[in-house]
Amino acid sequence: MRHLNKGRKLNRTPSHRKALFANMATSLFKHERIETTDAKAKELRGVAEKLIQLGKRGDLHARRQAYQTIRDRVILKKLFEDIAPRYQERQGGYTRVLKTRIRKGDAAPMALIELVS
Repeated sequence: MRHLNKGRKLNRTPSHRKALFANMATSLFKHERIETTDAKAKELRGVAEKLIQLGKRGDLHARRQAYQTIRDRVILKKLFEDIAPRYQERQGGYTRVLKTRIRKGDAAPMALIELVS
């Protein structure tokens, strides 16, 4: 039984998963919409929402915590100055996952994850 075991492993080591979601979150904040597999999109949703919460807090400690995940200073600045103020009045649900298609090569269900406007 999987009691107290949240999250998908995605057949990756913990360090690989951490790097994967850091890169995907950076791409999501850069382009504001990315296409990936459905399972990765659903897991990325939690990572991105926590980063937006840090952006809404906006203090130095929150910026340093976000920098541990998003290592690109330009994207970090965009998160804190452009993206987070958009959601100042919103209590959650900053991202949307839309199922799009079945990938031809391996029949993986694909999804579009985007920031809610």
